[in-house]
Amino acid sequence: MAMSGGKDDGSPMMEMNTTPLIDVMLVLLIMFIITIPVATHSVNVNLPQSTPPKNNVKVDPVKNKLVLTQANQILWNGSPITSSNLVSLLQATKAMKPEPELQFQPEAFANYEMANYVLKIITDSKVSKFGFVGNENYATFAK
Repeated sequence: MAMSGGKDDGSPMMEMNTTPLIDVMLVLLIMFIITIPVATHSVNVNLPQSTPPKNNVKVDPVKNKLVLTQANQILWNGSPITSSNLVSLLQATKAMKPEPELQFQPEAFANYEMANYVLKIITDSKVSKFGFVGNENYATFAK
């Protein structure tokens, strides 16, 4: 912006000095930009609700169910076993053709360390058909 100093003849300057006005307007503009709430980029979508699973589903005979109880007990198709028996059972099922599916279902308050230990045994045995079951029981949480 060019500033004029007026005429040299001593007469008063007739032009308004807009520099302070522009400075104040820029400060106000910056203040308004800062105080505007940040727009959230969310889109509300009404998703369909899932239907609860039926309780009368039968277990396929080519699937083995491994349950970890709250008392750190390992159940193989309902029968209690030890961790060393689990290793031998997994090796035996690995040799079967076709390999049966292994379903793992820890109970609600099962020990995390024991569940991690059992999963480590399963991982080390290189089971190719593995799945977690019973997760639908914990789909809703208490408020």
